[in-house]
Amino acid sequence: QSGANDLQTKADRLVQMSICASLARKFPKATIIGEEELPPEEVSEELIEDGHCEEILKKTCPPQYTGIKEEELVIWVDPLDGTKEYTEGLLDHVTVLIGIAYGGKAIAGVINQPYYNYKAGAEAVLGRTIWGVLGVGAFGFQLTEAPAGKHIIVTTRSHSSTLVNDCISALNPDSVIRVGGAGNKIIQLIEGKASAYVFASPGCKKWDTCAPEAILHAVGGKITDIHGNSFQYNKEVKHMNSAGVLATLRNYDYYASRIPNTVKQSLVP
Repeated sequence: QSGANDLQTKADRLVQMSICASLARKFPKATIIGEEELPPEEVSEELIEDGHCEEILKKTCPPQYTGIKEEELVIWVDPLDGTKEYTEGLLDHVTVLIGIAYGGKAIAGVINQPYYNYKAGAEAVLGRTIWGVLGVGAFGFQLTEAPAGKHIIVTTRSHSSTLVNDCISALNPDSVIRVGGAGNKIIQLIEGKASAYVFASPGCKKWDTCAPEAILHAVGGKITDIHGNSFQYNKEVKHMNSAGVLATLRNYDYYASRIPNTVKQSLVP
């Protein structure tokens, strides 16, 4: 087990060093907060990405963001979301998350699935990048709504508890999907595989939700804690989303209205 965990930690660290050093070089005044506590060290040049994406640069920046100063941005980085699943070889659960916040709100995000299509054979293109900006839209996937009239809940695979399960039972779902990673759960919503993401537990962090939130909001979805409070992403905010997560692409109010009070009382924002 420690072998797998060591592997995960090394992968986490290298990916975070690469992302954070690359961003810091291009945007030295932005605040970058990553999941891993990394000692300050020189990052080797081969880990630095200095290119840019032409596809994104073709889009017009929404007018409300043209005057943003670099130092007003906070970038939340999860180098490997779905860690436990990664160590168990469930590679399609794994995502790399980069979320950009301004004024405490998630405004842009990237979800990279490095192992997307890993079971599809040698000819398949491995990996994909989903990205979105509020006021621009979200790209890299086919937006699909969950089957009408079906209540399909996606929730945690490796952090279950009585509270998590009681909350899901109260929603009387047609089916429950258990997968790893917050990024992966939001993908289930935007690709129509699930109608709500419900996690009645602390444990999720700001770097888990910032990028997925921006992408979900860019296509008209909604994510909050179990009480219906928006997440805040300013640099001073605590990292834990201690009151859980409730997210939907559509019909948010239906699910929010059915969260039991006993669950809400157990989860303090």
